[in-house]
Amino acid sequence: MKKQTRNRPSALVSTIRWAVLSVVAITMLIPMYTMVINAFKPQKEIIENPLLITPQSFTLDYLWQAVTSSRFNVIAAYGITLLFVVLVNICCILLSAPVAYVIARGRSKWHLGLLLLFVSGLFIPGQVTLIPVVFVLRVLGLINTIPGFILFETAATLPVTIFLFTAYLRSVPRDIDEAAALDGAGPIRAFWSCIFPIMKPVVATAVVLNSIGVWNDFVSPQIILGPSSGIYTVTTGVYAAVGQFSTDYTQVFPTLLLAVLPAMIFFIVMQRHIIGGLVAGATKG
Repeated sequence: MKKQTRNRPSALVSTIRWAVLSVVAITMLIPMYTMVINAFKPQKEIIENPLLITPQSFTLDYLWQAVTSSRFNVIAAYGITLLFVVLVNICCILLSAPVAYVIARGRSKWHLGLLLLFVSGLFIPGQVTLIPVVFVLRVLGLINTIPGFILFETAATLPVTIFLFTAYLRSVPRDIDEAAALDGAGPIRAFWSCIFPIMKPVVATAVVLNSIGVWNDFVSPQIILGPSSGIYTVTTGVYAAVGQFSTDYTQVFPTLLLAVLPAMIFFIVMQRHIIGGLVAGATKG
């Protein structure tokens, strides 16, 4: 009787948990489902049956028109956005990895204060800092330029990256540092030669999170780069393409699908690295 009484609450909690997760998943998937199926339908079908698709209404014509559209060069937008993603990740890792190593290996209160200073950046919305950033970049002559945008995006990704790296490095035994020192390696060489190679799980996590953030960012490139620069990322290109055709759903949905499809595929392929990197620090050592 006691075993049955104990099992009933746990079964009830599990049922409620799965029910809540199912509702949340459905709520999040419905907009995605709507966008995907309506990218392959004519305007009339989109308006009359937005949640249904039939073999008769399915067509690739509108998606192909979005790919070849003169208003939105999707190939160029992919290339520019991918360049930004790569440059931001490289700059972020080169800057945050040594900082996180110093913080993780430090024992004084100043190291903890430095970590809290960087982590505090997580609580400041990026949109709040855009206006001061625009003034600074204008003074430096970097507004409407790629270097200015790269600097801003790198600074925006530093807080979460340093936090992840520090948490992981604190689980790495100090014996590795001592062994490297005995072999004559200095702190810099010891980090890049011995410590950094074993940070692959958390580096992969940071790369995935930063890449999706840069790819999906709209406000920053729209303001920092601006239409006058002629440089369009995927999100700003979509806005420029569909802004004046907001009621033509045969252009809106295919263009939106082209914008988010690479990020969706990248996240699905790399999701195991996100989970692995987040739990690696807790289970290592």
